[in-house]
Amino acid sequence: MGMLSGKNALVTGAGRGIGRGIAIALARAGAKVVVNDLGASLAGDGVERDPADQVVGEITKSGGVAAANYGSVTDFAQATAMVEQAVKAWGRLDILVHVAGILRDRMLFNMTEEEWDAVMNVHLKGMFNVVRAASVSMREQKGGRIISMSSVSALGAPGQPNYAAAKAGIIGLTWSTANAMAKYGVTVNAIMPSGATRMIDSTPRGRQVFESTGKWPSELAVGTDRDPDNVAPIGVYLSSDAAANVN
Repeated sequence: MGMLSGKNALVTGAGRGIGRGIAIALARAGAKVVVNDLGASLAGDGVERDPADQVVGEITKSGGVAAANYGSVTDFAQATAMVEQAVKAWGRLDILVHVAGILRDRMLFNMTEEEWDAVMNVHLKGMFNVVRAASVSMREQKGGRIISMSSVSALGAPGQPNYAAAKAGIIGLTWSTANAMAKYGVTVNAIMPSGATRMIDSTPRGRQVFESTGKWPSELAVGTDRDPDNVAPIGVYLSSDAAANVN
């Protein structure tokens, strides 16, 4: 029996990077997982089913239970449908992990309104959409775990005013939701990871690393302290009964 046996989870942005690592780790711990990923580019463009399908395939090949979802967290109805998918398939949703995110980096004085809105919509509005839907279900069942990804960039990364603001907003929404949901047995936490994902690859620093080494930061990070899979264990712990008082 795994730590999360009998639990059902939804992970957004689970097709790649940190989300992928968390989805696989939750499944290894015994949870059934809805693997959500729109399959968009880092800028949020396009739709592709392969990322979610590949993670589902990896989980099921290892003996786990998973289902793909290709919805956008920016759409209220689609976000609600993600939660409903888990409830309809397995009876309830115990764990929500919101990882979905995009980048539209630009110095503040050059940033467009569209670049600001796009990042806020995925990270912060997307969090509201899925957390709002999950909180309805978890309040009724009087229990659950909600985890969102903030970032060290929330502390004021230059060239990322939209991303920094969204990630700081996630912390505020986490505090508010934690205070609101505690009496229903629901814990709400945020993680501020710093891993070398394809997001890092797309930055000027990422391109410098590639030019000097011939490899992207995400490739060099495998097996090191910058490996995004290092975030997965804390995700599993916060999803477990052992973290009932971590809120």
